[in-house]
Amino acid sequence: MSSSAINFSIVGVGLSVPVSALALLLVVSWLRSRLRPSALRDMPGPPSVSWVWGSSVIPCYELPRLQVDWIRRYGRTFKFHGILGTPTLFAGDLAVVGRVLGNAKYERSPGIRTVFSLLLGKGVLAVEGAEHRKQRRVLNPAFGLVELRRQTEVFISKVNDMCLIWKDMCNKSGRTDGSTTIDAFAWMNKITLDIIALAGFNYDTDSLHASDDSPNEMNRAVQDMFSVEQTDVIFIAQLVFPPLRAVPTRRMREIRRSQGVFRHVGMRLIAGKRAALLRDRAVPSETGSVKLKKNDIEGSDLLSLLIKANMAMDLPDNLRLSDEDILAQVPTFMVAGHETTRHVPAVITWGLFALSCAPQVQAKLRAELRQVPADMPSMDDLNALPYLDKVVREIMRLYPAGSTIERVASEDDIIPLSTPYTDKNGKVHQEILIRKGDLVLIPTQALQFLEEIWGPDGGEFKPERWEALPDSVKQMPSFWSNLLTFASGPHACIGYRFAVVEVKALLFAIVRSFEFNLAVSPSEVSRKTAVVVRPFLSTNPAAGSTLPLTIRPVVD
Repeated sequence: MSSSAINFSIVGVGLSVPVSALALLLVVSWLRSRLRPSALRDMPGPPSVSWVWGSSVIPCYELPRLQVDWIRRYGRTFKFHGILGTPTLFAGDLAVVGRVLGNAKYERSPGIRTVFSLLLGKGVLAVEGAEHRKQRRVLNPAFGLVELRRQTEVFISKVNDMCLIWKDMCNKSGRTDGSTTIDAFAWMNKITLDIIALAGFNYDTDSLHASDDSPNEMNRAVQDMFSVEQTDVIFIAQLVFPPLRAVPTRRMREIRRSQGVFRHVGMRLIAGKRAALLRDRAVPSETGSVKLKKNDIEGSDLLSLLIKANMAMDLPDNLRLSDEDILAQVPTFMVAGHETTRHVPAVITWGLFALSCAPQVQAKLRAELRQVPADMPSMDDLNALPYLDKVVREIMRLYPAGSTIERVASEDDIIPLSTPYTDKNGKVHQEILIRKGDLVLIPTQALQFLEEIWGPDGGEFKPERWEALPDSVKQMPSFWSNLLTFASGPHACIGYRFAVVEVKALLFAIVRSFEFNLAVSPSEVSRKTAVVVRPFLSTNPAAGSTLPLTIRPVVD
């Protein structure tokens, strides 16, 4: 199916039901957006160009550039129309960004939570309030520095395995220069899936060696979860209007099948790990029941560490997760950790793109990496490489996996502005009134190359900028490196250290072992926002997400 096609494969039900329901939904949404009182009503902003998609065109290529154009025209604070025409606050003012990200009253939007809940269950990405805090509290120990040091060996081992496969492909290519062409995006998806499965559950999906025609069951389930297209109007209607989910479209059947795999594999993993822990590390209590101490579990994968934290005797009962809560973390780790920690496949692909377009940066980085004598560096070894650190920060700045962050206000709020705005009636506002239920969109990627913040070279790939950042950058409300890549506040990415070290490990092995350049012209590579920001070829859109690279082993 092409990226612009709409899936109408409905079993036993005519199209009239979902289409009529969608039409009704559009009308209701349109009326609600106009009848509901909101301070956003009189704000300036781009007009709606579609009843369904609002102010932007879906699928949207180069969305950050569009958002920068909006900023030039309407300022940092304005209103635009989201999906189904929903009025949404565009928060480009850093004072608003800081308030929204740092305050628990701004939650993930119902639409985002619906998607996560439908696809992944009630894991940490799909819950809010007390339940969200409880799950994060139990999950936090699994993402500590001690655990990450152990996981780094998994990262390096897997990427070295991939490099051996690539070298074999080069040897068999028959080209006189010993090179071959690969799809970097496809390979980065394979290796990051293998890594999160091993690091998350000590479960081997073996995507690197499996045939694309016969993937591992978990591999296939993750692929199916990501087959969604933003142009699939019927599926979007099913997300917004729950009764429509009973209609057995092809997309819903794929989701249900994937959920069955996650449940089957997840319950097997949980039961096995819990039984082993109770058998090998149990401590009888005075009452004869079995309890665990914090240091009683030696498994270093995320699931073992989660079970360890949840079963510890010093954890109050009201903070323990149920089996269903633990089970919900399995697809959350696999899907969110693989795609968007979910940052890595797209981020590392764009990093290889940037290094291909900047051969002098690639050469400088390789020179630093080849000074390291070990093929299996530790986390501390990777973090001690200054230019690698600058390159990774620059990649995370220009190519975050998600181009935006969306929040919804759970109560009314008034936010002072750094820069006032003028409404449609000519009135100047020094603050913005947010009503309960108002949607707020933060243009993450656009803010991370905006010239007013990063300087006239803000759109360029320039790792050296991290030696002396402009003062304006220091105003970015961030908990990591003055960037919004991992958000901040109560919903900051719990696995950000995992993602950063994984990217460093992958770059270490790839750049150290291969010289690489684009197999197409840079002008052919477009950024398309489809869940995450992925590479597409403007000359071959039917190929889907892809980045062709020509690779050649480095000769000692």
